[in-house]
Amino acid sequence: MDRGGGPASPRRSQPAGRPHASHVLRLMTPPRCSSSCYESRTGRTQLQASDLLQLSKMLRVTTASLCTYCQRMRLFLPPSASTSTLTSPNKRLENQLTVDSLYELSVDVRKVRKFKAWILSENEVYVSETADLLRDMGADTPIIARILETHPEAVLCRPEEVAAQRDLWETVCPNKRELMSIIEKFPASFFTLTHQSNQRANILYLQSLRLNKRIIGKLMASAPQSFSRPVEWNKEVIHTLRETYLDLGGDEGNLRLWLQKLLSQNPHILLRPAEAWRDSLGFLREQGFTTEELLSLVSSLRASIAELRPESMQQALTYIEGALACSKDELKQIAICCPAILYYSLPTLTGRLQGLMDSGVSLEQVKVSPNVLELTTQIVVYRIQKLASYGYDVRSGSLDVIVGTKKDFEMMHGKLQLRQQRPLFNPVAPLRSAED
Repeated sequence: MDRGGGPASPRRSQPAGRPHASHVLRLMTPPRCSSSCYESRTGRTQLQASDLLQLSKMLRVTTASLCTYCQRMRLFLPPSASTSTLTSPNKRLENQLTVDSLYELSVDVRKVRKFKAWILSENEVYVSETADLLRDMGADTPIIARILETHPEAVLCRPEEVAAQRDLWETVCPNKRELMSIIEKFPASFFTLTHQSNQRANILYLQSLRLNKRIIGKLMASAPQSFSRPVEWNKEVIHTLRETYLDLGGDEGNLRLWLQKLLSQNPHILLRPAEAWRDSLGFLREQGFTTEELLSLVSSLRASIAELRPESMQQALTYIEGALACSKDELKQIAICCPAILYYSLPTLTGRLQGLMDSGVSLEQVKVSPNVLELTTQIVVYRIQKLASYGYDVRSGSLDVIVGTKKDFEMMHGKLQLRQQRPLFNPVAPLRSAED
């Protein structure tokens, strides 16, 4: 008998794993039952629905708990087990010993991995040896970490080569403290270990000129390329500078001080070819500048005169001469007073002069105070408005009050402010005697 009370149908043999069609039909067709049976089934269905609802809530809570647990467990993972150390098949695997050694030194490995990840994949590294050498020179752990973050290539240098570089740099640094300060600021210059023979030859040559040790150390830090090239090239540039200084009326006794001033103001001066100096000075001679005026220009332009091209200087002088309607002699005085016009580009000069005109400044005022062209239009407008708030009209006065550095302007601005706040003298008010 089946559940509906009908006669039982004979069973037929069916292969295992393949249900009979009638069996599938019975599973899909709801069975017939009485009202009491239907009510009991309805109650069980409602009970199953409530159980499913409760079960779904439990699953959501469990899922949230698992997510929180996973996030917390990430905090307890060692740095070497970070997912960021996993590399794709196209990338080289990282040297785990290098990563762990950098972590021990408090180096931000993520920064190294972001900018110079290839270093972490090298096999021949000297992390602890480099740190020990820096520590012997007086560096503490934070300084070592900053140096290796800024220039991680340092860990690829052999310890014996770094020690030789240290001994070489100590010949131009007064003490280890100053050497460590230079390494912290210019780590790439110190750990450039190529052409050490050229470095040693250039140091000996500059020392033979009786240049200050600090100047030589600054040159090595700021322009290491000058020491990596053959010493003959630097000798040619120094010889040209010496000839230039003496031809312009300089004194032999002041040559060393003049060279030190040029080299300290522009450490890259030795990288400029000697022909650049000759071409720039030859062009200025053709413009009618005297020897004394050329010496003044060279001193004012510092080492930038070697970076100037005759074509760009000609364009700048021609524009200033036409815009300010000045004579040749007036043009020379403007160039001596404001040498910056020689290396400013033509669009820069045009924009600044137009900005002055828009602010109400006259061409005659610019001709009298050409240094105003050294300031950007934004600075000029700000200073004019600042002075106008204290009752000073630049348009009817001199432009000398707005030229100069920020410190110069603040001093002038302070004087005008004090003048405005000072009370006026009343000639009618009675004078107080000493007894009062």
